[in-house]
Amino acid sequence: MSGRSEEHRARFLADRMLGTLTRRLRLMGYDTLSANTLFPGSRREDTVLLEIARTQERVLLTRDAELARRAGEQGVLVRSEQVDEQVAQLTALGLISPGLSFDRCSLCNTPLRPARRREIERAAYAPEDREGISFFWCPVCHRLYWMGSHTRRMREEMEKSKG
Repeated sequence: MSGRSEEHRARFLADRMLGTLTRRLRLMGYDTLSANTLFPGSRREDTVLLEIARTQERVLLTRDAELARRAGEQGVLVRSEQVDEQVAQLTALGLISPGLSFDRCSLCNTPLRPARRREIERAAYAPEDREGISFFWCPVCHRLYWMGSHTRRMREEMEKSKG
């Protein structure tokens, strides 16, 4: 975990069309709520999202031009359907700094903590060769995280987009 200060980092609220971006932002350590996990869809959903963004001081990320217009300066119209381009857009806007941090669960947004030995041993999907690997645990989802080949590829892609 990076231990970066939460107080100076943007917090986000993503609409239903941005599930992959939501998970990526969480892996980067950004507190990101998703409309998918807040409530079932309704006709008032846009109004509720705007209220949550306002009251919780979150940047509203959306693929809906009308919703972004209604959010004003607090909203961002995410232009691309490709997650790498979405990350590049948020980086160009100065809202994020790409890099994996393992601070948050990609599924539920809960802050992660270092995994205990028994949690690693009980996770059937954990790698057998654990030498030099740091593991992190979600106390809500009971999910184990570590820097494996998949996350190494994501990290390399993010490094390319920085420079």
